[in-house]
Amino acid sequence: MPEFDLPLEELRSYRPSIAEPADFDAFWAGTLRASPPGEAEFVPVDSGLTAIDTLDVTYPGFGGQPVRGWLHLPAGRDAALPCVVEFVGYGGGRGLAHERNMWALAGYAHFVMDTRGQGSGWSVGHTPDLDAGQPAAAGVMTRGISSAEGYYYRRVFVDAVRAIDAARSHPAVDPAAVSVAGVSQGGGISLAAAALSDGLVAALPDVPFLCHFRRAVSVTDDDPYGELVRYLHTHRDRVEQAFSVLGYFDGVSMAARASAPALFSVGLRDSICPPSTVFAAYNAYGGPKQIEIYEFNEHEGGGPFHQRAQMAFLAEISRPGS
Repeated sequence: MPEFDLPLEELRSYRPSIAEPADFDAFWAGTLRASPPGEAEFVPVDSGLTAIDTLDVTYPGFGGQPVRGWLHLPAGRDAALPCVVEFVGYGGGRGLAHERNMWALAGYAHFVMDTRGQGSGWSVGHTPDLDAGQPAAAGVMTRGISSAEGYYYRRVFVDAVRAIDAARSHPAVDPAAVSVAGVSQGGGISLAAAALSDGLVAALPDVPFLCHFRRAVSVTDDDPYGELVRYLHTHRDRVEQAFSVLGYFDGVSMAARASAPALFSVGLRDSICPPSTVFAAYNAYGGPKQIEIYEFNEHEGGGPFHQRAQMAFLAEISRPGS
């Protein structure tokens, strides 16, 4: 895929006008009040890994519904640790207990949130979406899109905020040193979590999805944005209504409300999360920020190179073991 979006010099200053609902903040304040934090359950499991202790987590998410996760901890720790709460990419779940462990190996507590109703695309999940039911295109992009109250990502974003609360409640975690991270969908969720949670020390949105919906569907037909295109192709009379709902969930608006230091990434040939949508969120971000640009990469972004950059960035803030 050649570069297809705006030139880099235009991307660096790209600040589109986002149609944000007037009651955006009130909507989210009310949503979070309706799903207060509750007690999380942590059950040790044998992952087969001797350098990491793993706990199977169940905590109350949206509407008090049970959400699953893993908490990975470096074995032999002797103090509360900084924690990375990770959100998973589209179609994936938390996986098996041994699958996602980079941050624990780097010396952090590592909380992996299961994504409700997903986990059958490329890694397994264990959390159903109990509120699903309205007609939607395949996938979750249009699930419940007839209203902001019923839209799928309302539930997921609340789950993400309560995942942070659950991680903070474990005695092995330093509650004042929690960061959020994720790739693609996980990056978009991390922006929402950074906007809706207090006291985070860092955000690591990697090639983030769920940003600048109007621009995304104008420059790509690739899924998951393609699900929205197909839905509106069929429901021709619901275009403005759908985008008015999506206005409550746009990562650009979320980014503007976040304040933790952030490290973004973007692939300039990425047709899944087009560069202009990533830069729209990055340029709106409300806290200190950096972005790594991968000129010749698509949706894989920097991959292991960017993981190395993330570890260096977070070490400057959290310094595990210091």
